[in-house]
Amino acid sequence: MEKYINEFKYYVYGDLRLSDNTWFSYESDIKQYITYLDKKNIHDPNDITTTIIRNYLKTLKNRNIAASSQHRKLSAIRLFHKFLHLENLAKEDVSKDIDSPKQIKHIPVCLSMEEIDILFKVLNTDNVRETRDKAMIIFAYSTGLRVSELVNIKLSDLHLDMQYVQVYGKGNKERIVPIGEQAIDILNYYMTNSRPKLIKKHTDMLFLNARNGNSITRQGFFLILKKKAQDAGIKKRISPHILRHSYASHLLKNGVDLRLIQELLGHEDISTTEHYIHIKNDDLNQTYIRFHPRSQMERRKK
Repeated sequence: MEKYINEFKYYVYGDLRLSDNTWFSYESDIKQYITYLDKKNIHDPNDITTTIIRNYLKTLKNRNIAASSQHRKLSAIRLFHKFLHLENLAKEDVSKDIDSPKQIKHIPVCLSMEEIDILFKVLNTDNVRETRDKAMIIFAYSTGLRVSELVNIKLSDLHLDMQYVQVYGKGNKERIVPIGEQAIDILNYYMTNSRPKLIKKHTDMLFLNARNGNSITRQGFFLILKKKAQDAGIKKRISPHILRHSYASHLLKNGVDLRLIQELLGHEDISTTEHYIHIKNDDLNQTYIRFHPRSQMERRKK
């Protein structure tokens, strides 16, 4: 079965144009799946049945693999079987009718507007690195980009005179994202005063590593953001994805339509964006408890 992995790779990259990160996850998942099949002495795609796939999923559940990971592994398996069927390596796609494991929907953790203000106040332009860090963090919050998108932004993607950035997200799909005035101001300052001093070789990448002049890495941005949150006294566990959640929830609270937020975030499925409704509803509940007269009466009775 392993002989099909390289062909599957070409399908993922060439036909579907999925990202490197997606492929690495899928490759790992499919190799684990094939190892399971080998142990069952199954080496021909046509010998795989729906029952075999379900039994494999049961082993994942019995190993206490998280439902989200089970869901991802099943997605990889489905895509693999779809590929086998399309390439006439299997007579049918035996995975298509298998239901995904139920996932617990977690409400995304967000920073409040007050916490965003506190975070921004510790950012400064005292030197080249500090200016870059300030530009990255404000730009990340202003646009809600995924960290993988943020670190791959090029100068040619920016259209600051028209206040937007071209983003190439999952599957290399392009979208247009507006940029706020505060972010535009700090980006202009960074590109004029700091970025030229970070350049070690010709590059079009926007945010550069001070040590080697390469593009800043995802891990690098995470560590910078974590340090700045600590400096600001923010107790929540912060990550680049928390900034993205905060961006989306703050837009929703200010009346932006959910469908528009879906487009700005680059979500293919509206159900992913709908997670932010729970955040808004939670805020409404807290507001009701604090200010609604009936709620006050109910609290006094207790």
